[in-house]
Amino acid sequence: MGSRVPGRPGPRSPKPRDVAMVMAELGERLDGVTPPSEFTVPTRVHIISAGPERRVSDAAVRAQIDTLNSAYGGKFGGVDTGVRFRLDGISVKEQPAWLADPVGHERDMKSALHLGGADTLNLYIAQLSELMLGFASYPYWYAGAPALDGVVIDWRSLPGGAMSDYNKGFTGVHEIGHWLGLFHTFENGCKAPGDGIDDTSPEARPTEACPQGKDTCPDHPGQDPAHNYMDYAHDRCMWEFTVGQADRMHEMWAAYRTRTPAV
Repeated sequence: MGSRVPGRPGPRSPKPRDVAMVMAELGERLDGVTPPSEFTVPTRVHIISAGPERRVSDAAVRAQIDTLNSAYGGKFGGVDTGVRFRLDGISVKEQPAWLADPVGHERDMKSALHLGGADTLNLYIAQLSELMLGFASYPYWYAGAPALDGVVIDWRSLPGGAMSDYNKGFTGVHEIGHWLGLFHTFENGCKAPGDGIDDTSPEARPTEACPQGKDTCPDHPGQDPAHNYMDYAHDRCMWEFTVGQADRMHEMWAAYRTRTPAV
């Protein structure tokens, strides 16, 4: 979520063609498989610290987990996705370089701290640039780089954090949506297959701030899904996952995040 800093390499990102590729592969992987109607994600949180004095408390981590369960449970709006998160542990790693540049030190950080297999969410809390709130791996990347699986978010985006307009914990909701297999709602712009979800209207560009009645693909039915967690609106304007997104998360879980050995 957010933009890359000019002149600096960013984290790995999906290509526009990946949506169609993943949808085709998903069909093959789900042949004869029934996705679960609900599932719980074991979650390991890794707090990166500059020194002995922590910026992120255990209470803040639990508040983020509560926000995930509320958002994915439809308590702020939208559907109950049937996805829940269980906090299985919190670790603190004193490593100033990782805190300041988790993108540049991604491999070292994750190789040292990653726990579990494809069904375990490793959530790293560090500090990103002003133009990036977080980044995530996608389920279809797991086989090629299992140790790099996980989600990184800025500590200031946690519930009650210091990041203006992005401090309700929805950066975590958004990035974990990617980890569960969702693309941005504006993926591929107005062109098919968009984000690969039937009930999110096409969207030409990301939402900024908190607009009303945004419609960047007027030749297609429906206004932009500006309130969707997989767009870029301010936290106060995000409140929904759709039925199609919920179904896709369950499909991706069955296809890519079950029956996979630990790293």
